[in-house]
Amino acid sequence: MANIKTSKKSTRIDMTAMCDVAFLLLSFFIMTATAKVPEPKPVDTPASTVKAKLPERNLLTITIGDSAVYLGMSDRETRIAALEAMSLKYDIAFTPQEINEFSLLDSFGVPLEQLKSLLALPNAQRNRPGTQSGIPYAGDISENELSDWVFYASEAVILEQQGRGVEKLKEIEVAIKGGSKEKYPVVKRVFDILQKQNVNNFYLVTSLRSEDF
Repeated sequence: MANIKTSKKSTRIDMTAMCDVAFLLLSFFIMTATAKVPEPKPVDTPASTVKAKLPERNLLTITIGDSAVYLGMSDRETRIAALEAMSLKYDIAFTPQEINEFSLLDSFGVPLEQLKSLLALPNAQRNRPGTQSGIPYAGDISENELSDWVFYASEAVILEQQGRGVEKLKEIEVAIKGGSKEKYPVVKRVFDILQKQNVNNFYLVTSLRSEDF
């Protein structure tokens, strides 16, 4: 009896649809991802299991690293208003171009008298190690540049809301990002400056760790 030959079918799998899905997912993650913003002073924050998202608007971030203090303001309008107020108090004039450059800075850390030199640098050089020495915070607790920046940033947030006719005004939110090995006197000094301006509630930025760590 003759053997019946079965027809062989191809085992080739069409991967076209899979490739399309893979590229769609890749495109989605690229377009929705948030790039890490360069910082003038990266710090190794302490670990915590607390998960709390920082506000996206009206946020003032104070970074403490190697006994130096750096400042970040989340809103462009706040940066401009705070710089204009600092300019008037310290009698240092800034050009419209310099004000625009400053409004694009996510964070900075130089004395006001050195801010012009910082703004004149290309973006790639501003965050190089040693370029920014920190904002002055010594002297009288209510009469130093850090205290003034906090005050004028807070004032700018209130004035912006009043300009929009907001009835229930919200004060600026403050986040403190300190290195895990930062010296206590420096951190306490920042706390004292904030409390002098009646800022008693603030976020502490930490890195996430496992609860079983």
